[in-house]
Amino acid sequence: MPGSEPPSPWAIPADWPAPAPEALAVSERLVEVLRARMQAAGGSLPFADYMHSVLYEPGLGYYSAGARKFGAAGDFVTGPELSPLFSQCVAVSCAAVLEALNHGAVLELGAGSGALAVEVLRSLQAMDRLPESYLILEPSADLRERQRQRLNEEAPALLERVTWLDRPPERFAGMVIANEVLDALPVELFHWDGTDVWLRRVQWEQAGFGWTDQPADAGLAEQVRRLAEQYDWPPDYSSERAAWLSGWLSELAASLTQGAMLFIDYGYPRGEYYHPQRGAGTLMCHYRHRAHPDPLRLPGLQDITAHVDFTAVAEAASAAGLRVAGFTDQAHYLIDAGIEDTMAAAAGADPVAGMRLAQQVRQLMLPGEMGERFKAMLLTRDCDAVVPGFRQQDLRNRL
Repeated sequence: MPGSEPPSPWAIPADWPAPAPEALAVSERLVEVLRARMQAAGGSLPFADYMHSVLYEPGLGYYSAGARKFGAAGDFVTGPELSPLFSQCVAVSCAAVLEALNHGAVLELGAGSGALAVEVLRSLQAMDRLPESYLILEPSADLRERQRQRLNEEAPALLERVTWLDRPPERFAGMVIANEVLDALPVELFHWDGTDVWLRRVQWEQAGFGWTDQPADAGLAEQVRRLAEQYDWPPDYSSERAAWLSGWLSELAASLTQGAMLFIDYGYPRGEYYHPQRGAGTLMCHYRHRAHPDPLRLPGLQDITAHVDFTAVAEAASAAGLRVAGFTDQAHYLIDAGIEDTMAAAAGADPVAGMRLAQQVRQLMLPGEMGERFKAMLLTRDCDAVVPGFRQQDLRNRL
């Protein structure tokens, strides 16, 4: 965004925790890589390319370097970290698909700390529905090792079922689960000034990264103009488009011969995503439990996410030959997957445990917490399983 000279990428408010020296050194190397890439590209990079690099650059990006990301000591807390009850509900959905297929694997995308994998495997074992294999598609070597350690500590007898992958398997049947994965796919940033459409790019300006705009290509410009007309945008409207969603989902779908995919993430149907009052977009960054909107700060040391346009996911799924079999909010998903009974069984007669679990459930389900902001979507191929989580509420008409 135009203005004065940008500050150093590592300038942070005084009350924020400073990066450790070793983390700062990794970030400095990442900045040099980005500056060289920008110079080779004529001075700037599309924001989607910048976002991909700061998140996934091998050995340097946020998800590729060694900093702790999840939980109280990291930058944010996910559902599986917040409560094992979340993962146990996901396991109930998995069990229904595996039972309907009478065979198959589970493929988890971006397994984070490994908390979801541990609890899903233990729950499936308790239900006598263990998959033939539990596959984890994880590009980060550091996170793979952390996942392996956690599985070895908390479910050692099940570790032999787990295989880590660099890319989707060529062909498999079963269940794909992805919790807070879609929000980390790189997005394009665009700006509508009431007449023209501009694509946001990132450049180096003396002391730090700054913004520059270029006219959007014909395809993006036409799409944005249609959205502006459809949703009656005011001038000076900025938002995002999931640049890589279609190709990414198409590649994933090509490997699934039969089964289902479960996506849980924060987002909206398109009409809410591009609401005229949401004129600053949804991009958000997380650093040590501080949320802020500046993606040019702390490169490689903070998470960058955008809310999910679930209508775009549904369109990409249909184009890839998948059926949108369910869409609901997280609260209704968890209720239908049995979280209340699961909580009661876990608490038993212990009132202290019951209070602790009830607090976790409130965070997962209250509208002001995660209950409405997070959505669950079920995509299927040649699978007619009735999947718990999607029987109570059907929001597909809003897509």
